[in-house]
Amino acid sequence: MTETQRIPTGDHIVQELPWRWRVQGKIFIIGGLGFMFDAWDVTLNGVLIPLLSDHWSLEPSQAAWIGTANLIGMAVGAFVWGTIADLIGRKKAFTATLLVFSIFTVFGAFAPDIVWFCIFRFVAGFGLGGCVPVDYALVGEFTPRRQRGRVLTAMDGWWPVGAALCGFVSAGIMATFADWRYTMLIMVLPALLVFWIRRSVPESPLFLISKGRGEEAAHVINDLVRRTGGTPTEWRLPEPEAIPKLTVGNIFEQFPAIWKHNWKITTAAWALFFSILLVYYLALTWMPRILIESGFAEVRAFITTAGMAGVGLLGVIVAAYFVEKTGRKWILAVTGPLSALILVIVSLVIDVPAAVITWLLIYGFVVQIAIPVLYAYVSELYPTELRGSGFGWASTFSRIGAGFGPLIFVSIMWPYLGLAWSFAIAGGLVLIAVLWMARFSPETKGAELH
Repeated sequence: MTETQRIPTGDHIVQELPWRWRVQGKIFIIGGLGFMFDAWDVTLNGVLIPLLSDHWSLEPSQAAWIGTANLIGMAVGAFVWGTIADLIGRKKAFTATLLVFSIFTVFGAFAPDIVWFCIFRFVAGFGLGGCVPVDYALVGEFTPRRQRGRVLTAMDGWWPVGAALCGFVSAGIMATFADWRYTMLIMVLPALLVFWIRRSVPESPLFLISKGRGEEAAHVINDLVRRTGGTPTEWRLPEPEAIPKLTVGNIFEQFPAIWKHNWKITTAAWALFFSILLVYYLALTWMPRILIESGFAEVRAFITTAGMAGVGLLGVIVAAYFVEKTGRKWILAVTGPLSALILVIVSLVIDVPAAVITWLLIYGFVVQIAIPVLYAYVSELYPTELRGSGFGWASTFSRIGAGFGPLIFVSIMWPYLGLAWSFAIAGGLVLIAVLWMARFSPETKGAELH
């Protein structure tokens, strides 16, 4: 090793800086607010299904497209925006996602029929689908290595906040105005505000370094050292790399790249994302309808679902505490299958309101231990040049499952197999995924990002 090679690189410096709320914490909050709108919008599908079923006299199989169109849009957005972020930068992608979401959410609120509504929800989902992979890539690359697991896990704390806000706000709107359009429009103004605030976030130095933009990276890194009070130290930039042009071909080049990187790890990432989030979205999308059919009033069903989501904040806190103690894999292996088992129990006591509410609160707690750890884990499995697209493609696969899964659930599984067996089958998929992870995927606790 030469003397120059002994000098730490800029990406290493960023990962060893002290944590400061006014620096990395600001980026965590701004990124988290976008994640909050993702949660709000996905939860809104469960609210809109019973409301629009009455408004447009929809059959269950037609109403299922309300959630499917939105989630498939998010699936497309997840890989497109995640890959774009790896090519043009986190900041530009980070800023644009909420603008697309806001514009087409307004269009959806004034849709004349279910077909146009689903089209607008697809495009709004496409915009919002970029928030999760882009936000996690950006926040993760600014966060010091020692705190990265807790910070990325805590990012998911924004999800139960957004999901609970959706349920409580929607219940309040329907109790006051009884108009489903307001449940959509209420999101737009704060989303536009967050879009404007995002413009102040600097570009990821890890991204700049990976693209050979040394002067810009040096400015960002030196500013981070100064603002965090880190110890000024000599550092060097890695050898510059060619900057790829943004083309459709480049977007799809990332797909074989993540499989070539390590097919066993990518299989684990996709299987975990697909199965755990399928279990979550089945509950989030159809629980209001399930509760209403079991005898709950609309407003009570929305509030119960909001409580299920809101208690998840406690799960995120537990996950953030244990993720650096026990590691990622053990938490996922326990909480993933357990969350599906709890939904089976919910389906068996569906005629007992007090029991249903109790078990749904337990479910909301357990599943929100699993999901933030899942996001943190998968975001750490790939190197810098593949992190956004690796996470994005896994998220895409999960959104496809989450989009078509509820459609199959309401059209085939629920009517013919019943709720308990339907949730049990989803739980079986989770079990297969965690067994594969245990055998073929590494633990990332304390690992340094490259």
